[in-house]
Amino acid sequence: MSYEWFISLRYLRAKRKQTFISVISFISIAGVTLGVAALILVLAVMTGFSDGVRQQILGNVPHVLMQRFGEGIDNPQELVDAAKKTPHVLSAVPFVSKEAMLLSQGNVSAVSVKGVGPEHKIFSQDVLTLDGQPVKKQFFSGSVDRPGIIIGLDTASSLGVSVGDSINVIPPLFSMTPFGMIPKMKPFEVVAVFEKQSSLVDSFYAYIPLFVAQKFFDSEGVVSGIELEVDRYDRAPQVAQALASQFDFPTVVRPWQSIYGSFLSALKLEKLGLFIILGIIVLVAAFNIATTLIMVVMEKNRDIAILRAMGANARSIMKIFMMEGFIIGTVGTGVGAVLGVLLAHYADAAIKFLEQSFGIQIFDQSVYGMEHFPSDIIVSDVVMVVIMAMSICLLATIYPAWRASRMDPTEALRYE
Repeated sequence: MSYEWFISLRYLRAKRKQTFISVISFISIAGVTLGVAALILVLAVMTGFSDGVRQQILGNVPHVLMQRFGEGIDNPQELVDAAKKTPHVLSAVPFVSKEAMLLSQGNVSAVSVKGVGPEHKIFSQDVLTLDGQPVKKQFFSGSVDRPGIIIGLDTASSLGVSVGDSINVIPPLFSMTPFGMIPKMKPFEVVAVFEKQSSLVDSFYAYIPLFVAQKFFDSEGVVSGIELEVDRYDRAPQVAQALASQFDFPTVVRPWQSIYGSFLSALKLEKLGLFIILGIIVLVAAFNIATTLIMVVMEKNRDIAILRAMGANARSIMKIFMMEGFIIGTVGTGVGAVLGVLLAHYADAAIKFLEQSFGIQIFDQSVYGMEHFPSDIIVSDVVMVVIMAMSICLLATIYPAWRASRMDPTEALRYE
């Protein structure tokens, strides 16, 4: 161990004449600890919340959407074959979509009715069916007069219906009769209901068989678009670009980021803003470190002068006080990192404990559509916070250490 390290540690352990300096040292360490812990916790919560929102958005929303501008797609199989040949594409499913009103027992709900085939990912969702029967069997084996329909839990609650009940679907289409134009209407049987709201937009969708939708919406042989699923959600722009290069306008290929990405971008911006705001806590703690070192330099001016007289150069004196600030920053950052990771890891359990202990509701699951309090620890975020905190702490030591190295030993020892 070099004598600079030894003296730095000795200055931290020694009982000073001015107890106030020791208090400021403790406050400096506590400030860095709280700042680092708060940063790690907030970044973990924001990351978890962003991932939770993304999973909700992608509940039944396609990763990539292929449509034809201003018209339907009359050659869907050609686009489906091209999509399935594209790398990273798991499935390509055509659909028919039309805004409609659902009517039952005097209640009305506006939804987007989608005609889907058996490969659609709606059938991989957890749904409530009659007697627990397979949803596909009931969905595609419905009668011609009353086909099957799948609706969300919110829609079912608004209409006051459950599995097995009948609802009327009224699209913005009209039929010509001897009595004039009347709205088209068709009864459907509710064969399944979402057990839980799996997406922010799922409650606005209702699903019927594709062949029924094409006939009901007067679009036989034509589909509204093709939904693509990729192996990783972040590869959607790459797949969309590859398909867009194969098909010219009016065929439009859009990844999910271009449809719903603005909301996630807002969350990322909010995460950056919180990082900057909470980083000020670490900055304030760094000022405390600088204050501590300045007061130590004032208290140890005689010791510094003796060291200089014994042959220590200005660089060694500067290293002593920079190492002292480095130790304070390391202890505060290390304890804060451990505390922040523990708080982020046990955030959900801690909130549930507080809710049960005090009988209050801190996190409303029904509002956010999440079963657990979102908290996702990213190693890169923790490393970034640690590097940032250590950099600020080291920068705060430069001026006090430089002042100590510039001290004139003859002036310090003149009256001793």
